[in-house]
Amino acid sequence: MAKIVIIEDDLTFLDLLRVHLASAGHEVLTAEDAALGLRAVIDNAPDLILLDLAVPYLDGFEMIEALHSDPATRNIPVIVLTGRGDDETYMQARKLGAAQLLTKPVARDLLMKAIDGQLNSNKPRSGKT
Repeated sequence: MAKIVIIEDDLTFLDLLRVHLASAGHEVLTAEDAALGLRAVIDNAPDLILLDLAVPYLDGFEMIEALHSDPATRNIPVIVLTGRGDDETYMQARKLGAAQLLTKPVARDLLMKAIDGQLNSNKPRSGKT
């Protein structure tokens, strides 16, 4: 079981993500904006972050930059969820340190595969079993 923070301002999509992840056995924390999201990450040291690029207070790119500039959060993988599927968005997210970018709407199976892949690839770096 992993601890995952979801930062998403679309409450319907946020709830759907929460249900899918909780049913897969993950501990899920949610935030509707960047400020609440940063607080959730700092307070809970999650194993993974799901981040929408269009959240209030900071855009997702600024949020990735903030997370990767802090030694306490820089090694937490961030999967970006966005409605923008263009190459520029993808390249900027990867350049800033996003582990992966998925375009909305995302199929449940693809999302779960991406999450499992990041959690499994993160284990050796973090020393978790």
